[in-house]
Amino acid sequence: METVLVAGCGTSQAVRYARLRPHAWVVGVDVSAASLEHTRALAARHGVANLELHRLELERVGELGAQFDHIVCTGVLHHLADPALGLRRLREVLAPGGAVTLMVYARYGRAGVYMLQDYCRRLGVGTSPGELADLTATLRELPLGHPLSRLLRESRDFGDDDALADALCNPRDRAYTVPELLALVDGAGLRFGRWERQAPYLPDCGALRGTPHGARIAARPAPEQYALVELFRGTIVRHTLIAFHAGDRTSGAVDFDDAAAVPVRVPTALAVEDRLPPGAAAALLNRAHTDSDLVLFADRAQYALFGAIDGVRSIGELGAPAFIEGLWRHDLIVLDSHTTEEP
Repeated sequence: METVLVAGCGTSQAVRYARLRPHAWVVGVDVSAASLEHTRALAARHGVANLELHRLELERVGELGAQFDHIVCTGVLHHLADPALGLRRLREVLAPGGAVTLMVYARYGRAGVYMLQDYCRRLGVGTSPGELADLTATLRELPLGHPLSRLLRESRDFGDDDALADALCNPRDRAYTVPELLALVDGAGLRFGRWERQAPYLPDCGALRGTPHGARIAARPAPEQYALVELFRGTIVRHTLIAFHAGDRTSGAVDFDDAAAVPVRVPTALAVEDRLPPGAAAALLNRAHTDSDLVLFADRAQYALFGAIDGVRSIGELGAPAFIEGLWRHDLIVLDSHTTEEP
């Protein structure tokens, strides 16, 4: 049976994983008794029986005495006093061949958050209801061009007063650039596999591809490509990646020459047939992307192939492995095969 650890499970994340993977055994840990109680009530409401919960600091997961095939740690590591130690502790309980899904804050896309944190510190803004009401009223007058304005409109991090207080008035978080995050992963004895949504980091996806610098960036080593594209975009708010044991060189490998591999369309893939450039039959995009330029234009034959992807037919049956790789790089498909397993 697959084992999943949700490290810092909050109020609902462990239940979501248990429901999505009914044949797996899911273990959730969190330091908050209130969050765990809410999780238990949610699990009971939905009849979830494949879930085990522990009140435990992330750094002490070794006390569980178990190893896990998949470790999920999203939105937690960057709040720890020592994120590097926390990630090493997770690696120590990762089973051979297992994968870690990790999300941390990104520095450049959250520049406005850190500006307003400094603002609140300098002004001595507190977290009483009155102080938060004053802060909310003041933030309504932020200039439209302020780096925080878009986040206030779009991010769940500012959905209520408690979230606002956590983000701006009493924060303990660290944000990472791409090079800093890759160094953190490497230092923990892990190997970077890929970004969960990779198109925003790739120079051959989106508007950057058509610029004079597109090919120049694509000629650089992959880590440098990711760093450059992050700087070009400037608005990535969080990084989510999949990592493996440093000595594991095969997990997560993707082979588009494997004729038996089966492409599967992601639920958020969308084909748009209007306002197209000459020669295009459709614009293929992932609705989950926040960058509107991450579009793959398909001609008539490619669009027909995209429509033929049904989760059953293999690359050998569909043909056009180069186009299928392009779909994968644009986060429009995942790949399933006897040698490739998407974590």
